[in-house]
Amino acid sequence: MTNVAVVGAQWGDEGKGKIVDWLSSRADVVVRFQGGHNAGHTLVIGGVTYKLSLLPSGVVRPGKLSILGNGVVFDPWAFLKEVEGIREKGVEITPENLLIAENVPLILPVHGAVDRAREEARGAAKIGTTGRGIGPAYEDKVARRAIRLCDLSDPAVLAEKVDDLLFHHNAVLRGLGAAEVTPAELLEPLREVAPKILPYASVVWQRLDELRRAGKRILFEGAQGAMLDVDHGTYPFVTSSNTIAGNAATGSGMGPRAVGYVLGICKAYTTRVGSGPFPTELKDDIGELIGQRGKEFGVVTGRKRRCGWFDAVMVRQAIKTGGIDGIALTKLDVLDGFDEIKVCVGYRLDGRELHHLPAAASAQARVEPIYESFEGWKDSTQGARSWAQLPATAVKYVRRVEELIEAPVALLSTSPERDDTILMHDPFAD
Repeated sequence: MTNVAVVGAQWGDEGKGKIVDWLSSRADVVVRFQGGHNAGHTLVIGGVTYKLSLLPSGVVRPGKLSILGNGVVFDPWAFLKEVEGIREKGVEITPENLLIAENVPLILPVHGAVDRAREEARGAAKIGTTGRGIGPAYEDKVARRAIRLCDLSDPAVLAEKVDDLLFHHNAVLRGLGAAEVTPAELLEPLREVAPKILPYASVVWQRLDELRRAGKRILFEGAQGAMLDVDHGTYPFVTSSNTIAGNAATGSGMGPRAVGYVLGICKAYTTRVGSGPFPTELKDDIGELIGQRGKEFGVVTGRKRRCGWFDAVMVRQAIKTGGIDGIALTKLDVLDGFDEIKVCVGYRLDGRELHHLPAAASAQARVEPIYESFEGWKDSTQGARSWAQLPATAVKYVRRVEELIEAPVALLSTSPERDDTILMHDPFAD
């Protein structure tokens, strides 16, 4: 048995929550290794809907250990609010079934203030952040001024670090014409929240090493998607962390050998939230219909998602840069009933044909999709749990997608329900 990393292969919102939850029945531990509370996951279990932003998807399964790794940026107040919401639905969360890396950087109110002030100052050139302080928190981590969970246990150190942090951020806020933050505005809430979250703090890298040595199966859960990766995505319209599977090791405190099978998640079409290039975007009735059928609204922000045809070039690139072994294809049922379905198989740029998405933002904005057309299917695929239940043309579509992305479809999801999944390959079996 191997450990498995689950990552998005598009721009996020691919349905990772359901797939991680489905796979967690085979895992002992679920580790979230990057991102913050800007990553929305929706799980539908027994008719009950759970909307998670920060918590690993495994928390809704009894008997599983969930972990927030050091690669995450952690908002204590968002965490407590989310825990309370899950508890109200009958799921108990304690330090016995949820651990947080003691060296995880914190997201503070000043980070959100800076995030929103900068987006406002950009005007029409907005990047499209959620305004929740994710980017500024990661910047502090890299700049070595972050306040980490372990710092909350030492009041003297905490006060010094708050002064250092505000020396930087207040200068930024002044420059943007926004209100500055006093040390007391950070210290008082931090001192109040510390006893509520410190019990969850753990030496996560050590615990994970013990679990690995004991033969426990570990599931690494990513947030967002490969094309939002700060290195390999549509920069600068990206998130502030590495979303690809290579970060599963760094963001959890384990070596690269701990990650075995990499499962990439992608929809049978493409969506994107916020600004940035989107070669296959449909700004017509078809795009509107896909969005309505797929309920394409952000879990965290409620923002309407942009919709378009499946981009095989982009997904193939995500597979190569992310070391993806197989794909979980989700929301196939959204394409039911279309007379014609298209897939992007290449790009045109200034008269040239490309088979990759160029790195330059100006070139990304100018590429035009080259499409291959497919016959649609009239029969419903919703709820199908075997190949035999799928229309022949739907099977043909999936097989052609496999050829174009140069990776097998390991799982096929046909509804938000956990068990409406067709398994072609069990990632844990490698």
